[in-house]
Order: sequence, then structure tokens, then C-alpha cells
Amino acid sequence: MSSIQILWIIWSRTCAVIGFISKAKSWCTKQKQDCTRETEEEDCLGDDFGDSWESLPQGYQLICKPSALAHWLLKDIQRLVLDPTRWWWSHWPNLQTLIQHFLPPDNPLELSRENLQLTDGGIVALDWVVGPRQSPKTRRGTNVTDNPPLLLVIPNPFGKVTRNLQHLCLLALGKGYYPVIFNRRGQNDCPLSTLRLQDFGEPGDLKEAVNYILYRHPSSMLFAVSEGLGSGLLLSYLGECGSSSYMTAVSCISPVFRCQDWFETRLPWFYKWPLLLYQKVILSRYFTALGEVVSTEKLFGSNSLQELHETLHCQCENRTVTWDSYWERNEPLRDVDEVAVPVLCICSMDDPIRGSPQTTLPIELFRTNPYFLLLLTHYGGHCGFLTESPVAWSHEVTLDYFRSITEFFRTEEKKKWFTRRRSSNLLTRRRRPTLQRQETAIYKDLEEEIFNWKRSYTR
Repeated sequence: MSSIQILWIIWSRTCAVIGFISKAKSWCTKQKQDCTRETEEEDCLGDDFGDSWESLPQGYQLICKPSALAHWLLKDIQRLVLDPTRWWWSHWPNLQTLIQHFLPPDNPLELSRENLQLTDGGIVALDWVVGPRQSPKTRRGTNVTDNPPLLLVIPNPFGKVTRNLQHLCLLALGKGYYPVIFNRRGQNDCPLSTLRLQDFGEPGDLKEAVNYILYRHPSSMLFAVSEGLGSGLLLSYLGECGSSSYMTAVSCISPVFRCQDWFETRLPWFYKWPLLLYQKVILSRYFTALGEVVSTEKLFGSNSLQELHETLHCQCENRTVTWDSYWERNEPLRDVDEVAVPVLCICSMDDPIRGSPQTTLPIELFRTNPYFLLLLTHYGGHCGFLTESPVAWSHEVTLDYFRSITEFFRTEEKKKWFTRRRSSNLLTRRRRPTLQRQETAIYKDLEEEIFNWKRSYTR
């Protein structure tokens, strides 16, 4: 038995004991409140999350606006044989969360790094995942072998590439994708060449990175996946770019939608202090440089994530803004009406970091916006969704979702091709001068349809 396996057994059993104690304590408290609030909670869930949990097997629910794309995806999701309720840790959200964020991966990624210099002189890092590869069998993806689909991976804003994301990259690599991890300025050993860090939801750096990736692989489809708070940057990018985002489909695993409220809400201490300490350790590398623009004493003496973030981004010498005005420009959903790419959000009801689903999930957005789909489950924690391995089942759902989107696009293109062929056969029976004039008009209409067809699949 390897040392990693021994560490895993000790860690899982220790967390199980801690989780059992906290679970028993919370159960006793909850039993006292059920007598007076049981009816109100049932009414609230019924109003927010639909009539029943039977719409998908094993306690899933797909919340979205009815459309051709939604019906297509619903059929595909129902084919997946996933039953997270049968694993013993499914009812322990804190355990699932801690495993994915603090346990090291089984196989570390083999990366090829590129440092990309931006227009203002700043640097972001792109880590191309090149291994470890699995067996040399035929790789299957959503594109031809010569042009493998690209998978852009966006970690959380603290810069940590978790066990969850590393497993996702390995699985995607085995299925024929070419994963690339986006690292913000100053994170994951990325050089900090300017006295400016990326704001929470400012997508300028990501735009330049996407343009460079597509420049290197102009014939490949681009998919994107984000984790936790990292979804804030991805959603901001989609909203600001609209139909010019160059992405085929997007998946957000345990996204946080109302980020200002999240920073202002106190996390449990066993999440708050590790996140705060990790952020301070990363920033300590640039202690001297940051001292020129912020108060390092206040920065490294902060006692909350809100205080650290506010000091770093709102109280700089070269820019002073209020906390509220900062979030007016950085909230992920500020331009949500401009999003023109299918976005699948995988969330759990028991997410201990995001908070209560009644107050943190914008259910109305998924019911009215045809581009947003919410796969809501009973259990999973925050970016957990563990199986018996422990490997997250959200990986399989994400990659199957990308495959399904690609097949839907191809089916729509075939339908248009048959329509053009049928129109062409009818036109050959007419006089040539009339034929030429009408062909010009028809092809012009078809070009407009092809250009705008992505809008049609959500109606």
C-alpha cells in the first residue's frame, strides 16, 4: 500500500469522525426547528425549485427555459448512470469539499507553461496539460484528431489548482481534449511584472489569453470550465463578449453567483482561515512590490477575505474606489443578458461554501434565459460530487455535456444542408436568368441563417 493511499485512509476516517460529530449536532438543532418551519420550507422549495425531484433520476433536476437545446440535453443527461446517493460520503458535504481542496492528486499533471505578455506589460501563464497520458488507445473527442478540441480551465481566484481540476484535466486529456489552465497575474509562480493584480471580474486578461489560444489553434473548438469562485471571471467574460466569445459551450462547477454577498458573509472557520492564509502566502512573494501601492501592514493583518480583497483592490494609492462601486464593475452577472453561449451550472443543495440555495441561486435566471441551464442535485458539497474512487461525477457530466452540444450543432447543420439541397433541386427546373437571381437571394438568406443560427436553438 502506497503512502498516498495510507494518507487517504487516515484523512478520510478522521474527516468522517469530525463530520459525524458536526452532523449529529446540527441534526439535534434541526429537529427543534422542524416542528414550526416544516410547512414553510416545503412551500419555499416548491416555489424555488419546481414541483418535484422526479424530473431526473437519482434526485437530479434540470432547471432551464424549455427549448430545443434543453430537450436535447435532458435526453442525454437521463442516459447517464449516476447515483451519488449510494456512496457513504454523499451526505457529508464538508468531507467532500475538504477532500477535493486539500487532498493531493493521485497523478500530478505534466504541464508545458507559456508566459503570455499582455498589452499593458503584465504577464499571465498558460499551462498546457501534456500528461500523464493513459493507455495509447484511440482517443475520442468532439473533433477530428488533427484539430483536438481545446478545454480552457479557470481555477478559483485564489489560484489553487485543486485535485478536482487536475482529475478533470486528466479525464479530458484521455478523451481527446487539449486542456490548458489559465493562471492570473502573480499566481502559480506566474511573474508579477506590473503593480496591478487582476480584479475579481475584470475579463481583459482572459480576452487576450483566449485570442492567443485561438491564434495557435484556429481550427479547434474551444470549451471552458470553471470551478467555484473562478466562475465569476468566466461569466464576466461571457457577458462582456456576448456572441464574440469564441466559445462553443461552458460548464461552471459549483459557481458562486452573488460574489459581493459571498465576501460579506462569514465562512466557517475551517474554510475561512486556510483560504486567508493561502492568499497571504501567495501575496507574500511580492511583499516589497505591493508595499509601493497598498498598506502591507493592513493587507497581511486582515482577518477576513473581504478585508484582504478590499485592501488589495479598492484602497490602492493609484486607485481608490468604494466597495460597492468596485462590485458594480465586477459582479459576474452584471451583463448576463449578453451571454450567447450555452452555460451548464452544476450545483448541489448542500454546498457549504456557496450558502443556502434559496438565497444564493438565481433560479429566475435559469427559468427565463435560454442560455443558462442548472443541474441541481441534493448532494455534492462544493466542487465535490465524489464517487467511490473518489473521483467527481461532475467531470463525466461536463464532458458528456460538451459532446452533446457538439452533436446538437452537427445535427442542426445537417438539417440546413438538406434544406439547401432540396431548394437547389427545385431551382434547377426554372429558367436560368431567374435561377441566378433567386440563387443569389437564397444564398444570401442562408448566410444570414448560418450566422444567426446559434440564436435559434434556444427558442
